[in-house]
Amino acid sequence: MMIVDGVVHPMDGPVIQRGYVAFGDGKITAVGPMEELTAVAEDALDAQGGHILPGFIDAHCHLGLFGDSLGFEADDGNESTDPCTPQLRAIDGVNPLDRCFQEAREGGVTTVLTGPGSANPIAGQFVALKTDGRWVDQMVVKAPAAMKFALGENPKSVYNDRKETPVTRMATAAIIREELSKALEYQDKQDKADQDPDTDMPDYDAKLEALAPVLRGEVPAHFHAHRADDIATAVRLSKEFGLKYVIVHGTEGYKISDLLAAEGAAVITGPCLTDRSKPELVGQTLENPALLAKAGVRVAICTDHPETPIQYLPLCAAMAVRGGMGEEEALAAITRNPAEIAGIGHRVGTLTPGKDADIVVTQGHPFDWNGKITAVFLEGRQIL
Repeated sequence: MMIVDGVVHPMDGPVIQRGYVAFGDGKITAVGPMEELTAVAEDALDAQGGHILPGFIDAHCHLGLFGDSLGFEADDGNESTDPCTPQLRAIDGVNPLDRCFQEAREGGVTTVLTGPGSANPIAGQFVALKTDGRWVDQMVVKAPAAMKFALGENPKSVYNDRKETPVTRMATAAIIREELSKALEYQDKQDKADQDPDTDMPDYDAKLEALAPVLRGEVPAHFHAHRADDIATAVRLSKEFGLKYVIVHGTEGYKISDLLAAEGAAVITGPCLTDRSKPELVGQTLENPALLAKAGVRVAICTDHPETPIQYLPLCAAMAVRGGMGEEEALAAITRNPAEIAGIGHRVGTLTPGKDADIVVTQGHPFDWNGKITAVFLEGRQIL
């Protein structure tokens, strides 16, 4: 199968103004200019001068965990009975038959990182999923893909209403620090028991077991943080425990962009199509992704679905262009960058031979308001 006669955005090299993408057995096999083709396959899809891109990737959302048009019955995104729930796995809560998965596909979103919300200082494990399927286990790209932590107003407001800890930023950070310290101690006891048969293995603790790969750097820590001071706390905690971390939202990241660049931090920005619904969003601006990228920070763009419906991920990237980001840079923020940040860049994010044939074809530029998505392929299967 091949897609021909389109503007190809490989995202691992220069744009090809008139090119093709070939694929077979679910993988991309070749990408190049039309002049290189000696023959066009009979079943080739003619892009008719449109654009050919990697499938879009939402680096942070809650797809399948907050049911569409439903209330408590379909709300599986926050276990707000306990401020510390690292043992929770998104894979156990995702409903792949939620119609928003179909809307994701219609919007060209072929991969998502989805997981628990931000009610808890430690919320649980995110999963990277393809957006087509009926059995979530068959859709997994990586699990766990991240451990979700949250700072700022969300934990404060949830537990203030319950008159429980935490009700301050200090307490939120303290809970995270205490649990990570317990996990280190738990690991140390396990190591000693492995080395000495006379030493008892510590009693199994699901929370501490879940945090072990985070402490080993095998699973990144995704910190929900909007305000600049909360971002600094995320960096501080990560450095204390040697975590591989990512800042999620980073609404005031532009205020400290040079410092984040110096720290080597990656930031998943968004959602941008929302109001300033809480005090920590007072500094929200469409210029944030552009200013972060200009400073040298690796940036991805998310919808935070259902905060912004997931099918509008390309529109969120277009808003970043309005805020000063280059078009290819903004496309990278919903393809290559989120794949690399999520540790799944070996499979998705670029039109590189050998990677999954997740491909989007558009009529007009993907940021063109009057354009539309004409075809979507996931692992070589046409799903739209």
